[in-house]
Amino acid sequence: MKPTNPSRTLALAALCLFAGTASAHTGAHTPTGFAGGLAHPLLGLDHLLAMIAVGLWAAQQGGRALWAVPAAFVAAMGLGGMLAWSGGVLPHVETALALSVLALGLLIATQRRWAVTAGMTIAAAFALVHGYAHGLEMPLAASPARYAMGFMLATVCLHGVGIAGRLIGRRAMQAAGAGIAVGGLALILGV
Repeated sequence: MKPTNPSRTLALAALCLFAGTASAHTGAHTPTGFAGGLAHPLLGLDHLLAMIAVGLWAAQQGGRALWAVPAAFVAAMGLGGMLAWSGGVLPHVETALALSVLALGLLIATQRRWAVTAGMTIAAAFALVHGYAHGLEMPLAASPARYAMGFMLATVCLHGVGIAGRLIGRRAMQAAGAGIAVGGLALILGV
């Protein structure tokens, strides 16, 4: 394995730590339909970090997990959106979102490996909450199908960013995981 480039590590850590001005849970969305769904994961630090983290973690796992873990996340996220649209209730959503960021960051930082099915299950559990939050934030005028297509496409792209993280090397990925975990802790503490 090639040695890690310190400037790349620093740049990735900066991206993880200084994206804090984003917030997807303000209720102030103006785009509807596909555009609103596409924007939602990109505007919230919790979603942004978690979805990149899923890609990073899948890249660390390698093999079948490289596609299976992100696919499980996207599928379960769609189910979470449907749960919100149908009036279902998930308690403590904001706390669960922050905990998902912390947990995913720790999994990456510690290079924790799981069986593919266990990794898919973990990703799906986190995704259910993220999808539920996306569903709750959908503008009333939006088409649920178009909105879902938007947030699912944005999620796939963010997973791809995380998967591309394998190009920066093992240690840089661990550092990014630590940065993501710190971001999750900050979200939990409301910092």
